[in-house]
Amino acid sequence: MTNTPSKSHGRLAISASVKPREVMTDTPRLKGAWCAKVVTLFPEVFPGVLGASLSGKALQTGLWALETIDLRTFGTGRHRQVDDTPAGGGAGLVMKPDVVGRALAMAGTGTPDDPARWPRVYLSPRGKPFTQSDAQRFARAEGMTLLCGRFEGVDERVIEAFGLEEVSIGDFVLTGGEIAAQALIDATVRLIPGVLGNAASTEEESFSHGLLEHPHYTQPRDWQGRAIPEVLLSGNHGEIAQWRQAQAERLTADRRPDLWAAHLARKGG
Repeated sequence: MTNTPSKSHGRLAISASVKPREVMTDTPRLKGAWCAKVVTLFPEVFPGVLGASLSGKALQTGLWALETIDLRTFGTGRHRQVDDTPAGGGAGLVMKPDVVGRALAMAGTGTPDDPARWPRVYLSPRGKPFTQSDAQRFARAEGMTLLCGRFEGVDERVIEAFGLEEVSIGDFVLTGGEIAAQALIDATVRLIPGVLGNAASTEEESFSHGLLEHPHYTQPRDWQGRAIPEVLLSGNHGEIAQWRQAQAERLTADRRPDLWAAHLARKGG
């Protein structure tokens, strides 16, 4: 098969390849490392923020891996078309099932069929809200494939054929799924053992136990007339734990009545 150049973005010439592109290929990749495969029209935006801070360091050291599959290379015709008008009429364009299907098939090469071992996710505003428990579930898998939508979305037949799990990061609409994919990956890889320096920090943060996290303070003890609560300076770990629990419950009840109701239901059960 002979590949023709893909569409040029500005002055940047991008050569087409149907093979997945491993981001940061000059870094080691540990055997069995968790891997994210991202199907996108814009592979150049990865790793983005994922290449910074602790997640970026873990990516460089091979604790996890990132591959991008350029959807454009699977397009049809001279212009590598990836979308078409919606059946039944209406505004916008829909990503073609034959194009997306070929890209997902490529992404699935060498991955388990079991969604528990390898989730396949389509980032969509109509999807199930992404939660911390989802991040924990994804982190326990061997890796995952993420499809970044564009335009009006993806042909429904692709979602059905590949058993894609639709996930949303909030009740708002983005121009594409790339930002959502990076948010989901970041929330997931930080739970992989070794990515964060202190594993206990992931156990105490918001949502880990169904509550929002308690407030944090550090030095100086007094800043602009606002002092650190005395209990946090007492050295009494029992009282500190009680204060933090009470603060977490107060914040959750005030800001997230949905989480608070679920918390009360669990305690009542």
